[in-house]
Amino acid sequence: MRTPTALDSAEGVFTVAGSRFGRLGALALPLVGPRMLVTRFGHDVPFSLRSRAGRTPAGRATLDTTREFRFPGATQFISDRLTVSVVPGLVRNLLGARGRVELIEECSVTADGALRMRTRRIALRLWGRRFALRGILGISVDLEDGWDEAHGRRTIEMRARNPLVGTILEYRGWYRHVDHEPAILRP
Repeated sequence: MRTPTALDSAEGVFTVAGSRFGRLGALALPLVGPRMLVTRFGHDVPFSLRSRAGRTPAGRATLDTTREFRFPGATQFISDRLTVSVVPGLVRNLLGARGRVELIEECSVTADGALRMRTRRIALRLWGRRFALRGILGISVDLEDGWDEAHGRRTIEMRARNPLVGTILEYRGWYRHVDHEPAILRP
């Protein structure tokens, strides 16, 4: 398994990616901000990952990641920032360019060695306050990042669900790290 350096890039294909709600999801854009929503759904969607490791001013480790989904006719992005928590096994994940959606996720390892991250809490951060999202407003995210030994590549599967409307975002596929920053990735 490769550990991200100052800048780490990967390329892959999602066999399934996006949101079945389509443009309806864009209604949340004024609330959550840019680089958080995907308004398309597709199969065999090429994607890129760009991750940058760093530190907060207080010295906590961070990992900023941007996912570029290259749907036919449109490219869409999701960005997030993972920060280590003071509680072992938990990370804080701020989603979108403005970090308005905050997930507290529990990290574990599956029986076959994959990293699994599951949401413990979710909140919306607005006007300097944190609003817990529970019940029908809640979202549970389940992510698994593994290794496909036969093909020599990483595997990824993520599903975000709401108890009222079901799956709101999903992707699954594979990727490989690249030793250079592809030209298609932009800051």
